[in-house]
Amino acid sequence: MRFKHFVNTVDLARKIMHYYVKEGYKVVDCTVGNGNDTLLLAKLVGPDGRVYGFDIQAEALSITKEKLVNEKLDERVVLIKDGHENIDEHIYEEVDFVIYNLGYLPGGDKEIITKVDTTLTSIKKSLALLRSNGILLITCYTGHKGGLEEKEGVENYLRSLNQRKYSVLEFSFNNQRNNPPILYGVEKL
Repeated sequence: MRFKHFVNTVDLARKIMHYYVKEGYKVVDCTVGNGNDTLLLAKLVGPDGRVYGFDIQAEALSITKEKLVNEKLDERVVLIKDGHENIDEHIYEEVDFVIYNLGYLPGGDKEIITKVDTTLTSIKKSLALLRSNGILLITCYTGHKGGLEEKEGVENYLRSLNQRKYSVLEFSFNNQRNNPPILYGVEKL
C-alpha cells in the first residue's frame, strides 16, 4: 500500500497548486527545469491567465516549450531565458502565485545549480510582486553540493519575515532518509 496524502514535497506542492491557482491567475515558475510545474500551471490558469517561466538553461526551456506546444498551452506561457533574480526586469504586474524548485535540472548537468545569493534576491523580488493573499512555494533540495547552504539561507530569510505581513510554513518529512527535500510555503497577508 502507498501513502495517499503525504507522498513527497513535489506532490504536496502540486496539491497546493490545484487548491489555490484559479483561472485567470498570473503565476510564476522561477525554476522551469523539465517543465512539469509550468505545464500544470498553464492548465490551471486557463486561457485568460498567464504563466511566466524562468530558467538559465536553453535545454530546460526547449523541453518545456515542446511540452506546452504538444498540449496547445504555449500561448498562455512566457518563457524567459534569464536568472530568476532578474524577475523584476520581466514582470511588471502583481502575481498570484510563485513557485521554486531549487537545485539542478533533473537529468541535466549537476554542476549548474541554483545559488543562495541569487535565490534570495529572487525571493525578495517575488514577494514584492506577490499580491495580498498570494502564495509562494519553495522546494529546497539538500543532497547536492551547495544545496544545504541554499536551504539554510532560504530558511533564515523566511524566518526573518514580519509575521504581520507573511505567514510561513515548513513541510518536511522528518523520518525519511537520504536528504528529503523541504517545502516552504509563504502567504503574503
